Order: sequence, then structure tokens, then C-alpha cells
Amino acid sequence: MKVDKKIEDDGVIFMSVKNSEEGNSEKINDEDVTILAIESSCDESAAAVVKNGREVLSNIISSQISLHTIYGGVVPEIASRKHVEKMNGCIRAALDEANVTLEDIDAVAVTYGPGLVGALLVGVSEAKAIAYAINKPLIGVHHIEGHISANFIENKELEPPFVCLVASGGHSHLVVVKDYGEYEIIGQTRDDAAGEAFDKVARAIGLGYPGGPKIDKAAKEGNPDVFTFPQAKIADAEYDFSFSGLKSSVLNYINQAKMQGNEINQADIAASFQKAVVEVLVDHSIRACSQYGIKKLAIAGGVASNSGLRELMEKECADNGIQFYRPSPVLCTDNAAMIGAAAYYEYKKGVRFGMDMNAVPNLPLGDRERRFHAGKHSNSMN
Repeated sequence: MKVDKKIEDDGVIFMSVKNSEEGNSEKINDEDVTILAIESSCDESAAAVVKNGREVLSNIISSQISLHTIYGGVVPEIASRKHVEKMNGCIRAALDEANVTLEDIDAVAVTYGPGLVGALLVGVSEAKAIAYAINKPLIGVHHIEGHISANFIENKELEPPFVCLVASGGHSHLVVVKDYGEYEIIGQTRDDAAGEAFDKVARAIGLGYPGGPKIDKAAKEGNPDVFTFPQAKIADAEYDFSFSGLKSSVLNYINQAKMQGNEINQADIAASFQKAVVEVLVDHSIRACSQYGIKKLAIAGGVASNSGLRELMEKECADNGIQFYRPSPVLCTDNAAMIGAAAYYEYKKGVRFGMDMNAVPNLPLGDRERRFHAGKHSNSMN
């Protein structure tokens, strides 16, 4: 993936993600399904045009990360206001880069949960307005299902069933993808998500926000075997995760070192902490593939861009005869192309949402829960 970046006057990073050096030049035929996708669940305003679920004609991301760094995390009100300012520009850029107009679009897709409610509402309102104006189907997409579907963009051969590890700032799930849009959650975090633990530990050792990339960078300079931090195992749920004890262990070490006047080695702590997180994520994923008899494993979510996770997962998959799939790092972060990929399979199933679609900030992952929210709208718009 090629990423073109520019920093706007307000500090927001505007990115165009392309398939190659030559850009996106896929032509649209009458039988193709072309979806305009919108994502605004947190602090990225994003729009994309996706053809047939796997061909990305454009992928525009407006990242607010620099605005929230000074606060040590995302400020919901700032995120929502920036979405209002940036979303129209992202959509125009996505349409222009894909060389299409709204008349060429077959459906409008949008993340409607989970996420920050104010941020979600901006994208949902935009998508509803466009779908109504051009009289095209509206499709709501679960944010995490979008992350899973990011794997389809660069891995055209990937088809269900497969196991997917979803690891991000708000989610840690181990999922069996039975079919397109059909998921069985076999493991999830009991407390902190993996990305949340990265952020908290990074803050504690003075690396700041965002924690994931900064710990990953620092870990490359450290010794992962200096400290042995705990890896929780949950007796009654072998695929569940727990990172609060690990986080507390790191914080306790830091506090004791400070009280004793000892110097703290950021790189060694980062490397040892990252090793503990990564080993648990990889171990659970490989064992799940073995138990379920599935030889395909994918990763998704922001933490999936972590170099330590990608390297160990690739090694263990190779050792166990498992095909390993991972999106490019830029597609692990929040983007609209993944929403368009997920929406395509919903569109093919006939899922439609009505104009009463609302943001659902705590929307659960899983087929039954999603159908509950979408089912009553299924025939509202054709």
C-alpha cells in the first residue's frame, strides 16, 4: 500500500491510501457493486469507494491523532467536531480519486457501532443524508466486522472459514469467521483490551500517546527477557484474555523503582511488556486453530500492526502449517475501505437499513446481535 500524506493547517493528517504506485484504476462495469463507505467511530474521519468488496478504488483518511496527543488520549468532543469539519471533504476526495460520482454508487455503508457516540452520529447522519438524496440502499456495518474484513482487501484468495484475532484499543476478541457476516466469539478480554494496556503502560514509562506504536518502537531497542511479567490464564475460558494483571505488574515495578531511586529503562520494560502481550495473543490464536481444525488465521485491529505480534504470529503459523493473513499496517488502523469490504457481503445478503438507523456505541459483535439491529430495517430501502 502507498500512503500519501499532508498535514493540514489545523494539524490533522490527511491521507490517501492507494493500491500501488500507479494508483487505483479499476474500471466499473454494470454488474459490479460499488459502495461508498464512511467511518467515524473514533478519531479518524474516513471515506472510501470499494468495488465488489475487495477492490479499493479510493481510501481517504483524515487522522486527528496529533490533536489528541497533547491530552494523552482521544477527547470525544474534539473528535466529533473535527468529523463535522472533515467528513464532506473526505467523501469528495474519495469520489474524485475513484473517478466516480454519487450516481455510480450502488449503496452507502457506514459504521454505526461500536464507538464514541458523538463521533458515530456524524458518520451515520452523513450516510443517511446521502443515501436518501440519491435513493440508494443504506447499510450499517459493525466496526469490528470491518476490521476483520480488511483482510479481504489484500488477500483476494481468503475466504471463510478462518480464525481471526481482533486486537485494538477497545477490543480483544478471538473469533471464528464461519461465513461472510457470521461470527462465533470464542475468546475475549475480561478487562483491559490489548491496545488499552499498551496505552497505559506507555504513559507510565513516559512514552506518551499513542502507546502502541511508541512501545513497538522502543521495544526494538530493548531486551525482552530482562523482566518476566505475568501472563494470565483463565481456567474456565481458555481463549479469554486478561491484561489488567500484566499492566498492574508493570506499574508496580515502576513505582517501586522510583521509590528506591532506581533508573527505569524504557526500552527493556517496553520489550518485556510487549513480549508478554504478544505471546498470549499468539498462543491463544494458534491453539484455537488447532482445536477447531482450521488452517487459516488472520489478525485485525490497531494492535495487528505491531511488528512483534506479526513476526511471532508468522513464525508460529509456519511451524504449525497454518496460512497467515494480515492487512498492511495502514489497513489495521480505522479506515473506510474495510467498512466497504464488510458492507459488500451484507449487500449481497439483502441487508438494508432504514432512515431510522441510529448509532449504537456498545454494539455487540456477532451475527445474532447485528441482525437484531438490522433485521427490522431489512426491507426499508431497496
